Amino acid sequence: MQERLIAIGDIHGCSDALQALLDSIAPTPQDTLVVLGDVVDRGEGTRQAVELLLEVSQQTQLITILGNHEEMMLRVLDGEPPQRWLQFGGIDTLDSYGFTGDFSAIPESHHAFFDAMRDYYETDDYFFTHAAYKHDLPLDYQPADLLRWHSLKEGLPPAHENGKICFVGHTAHKEGEIMDFGHLVCLDTYCYGGGWLTAMDVRTRQTWQADISGQLRDR
Repeated sequence: MQERLIAIGDIHGCSDALQALLDSIAPTPQDTLVVLGDVVDRGEGTRQAVELLLEVSQQTQLITILGNHEEMMLRVLDGEPPQRWLQFGGIDTLDSYGFTGDFSAIPESHHAFFDAMRDYYETDDYFFTHAAYKHDLPLDYQPADLLRWHSLKEGLPPAHENGKICFVGHTAHKEGEIMDFGHLVCLDTYCYGGGWLTAMDVRTRQTWQADISGQLRDR
């Protein structure tokens, strides 16, 4: 079987959907899974989603991109006030860990998982960020606010100067459909809000989708 390069959109604690996708994809050691960020918050299963990804990392190559929700979470864990994070779904994440006032409820293995997240991932033909990019800057010099916070509703970046196709999440399409602009493909299909969690083999464009209950989409 040819190795696959599979991107997974914003999980947002939808662990049942993630389990359904992983079961359907059945990753092999030759595959690479790229999680586009925002594993945490909003849905009820953040802890369970992280456990699933830690498990699958023993079976295949797993690449994780840092999303804006992980950025907010990590700032709180580093001592910043929590109000903003809690406002944007952090309460759901803490509840999934059984938080009672002590961040030690989050296991060290999960801290390491979040700390290992990357700003971007690049292959010969593709690159992956959480939100967007500046088209005329090398990937090593991208501003963090564009990588993690820029909404495509505020403007679609032109094709990057490297000529590669970019896969992102972050900008949720509330109708649950993939947004394909040719040079950029957005895989945030609003699972926690009633849409789907989406995975795509970026080379063949084979797609898998599941709803928050873990029901696969019949396409």
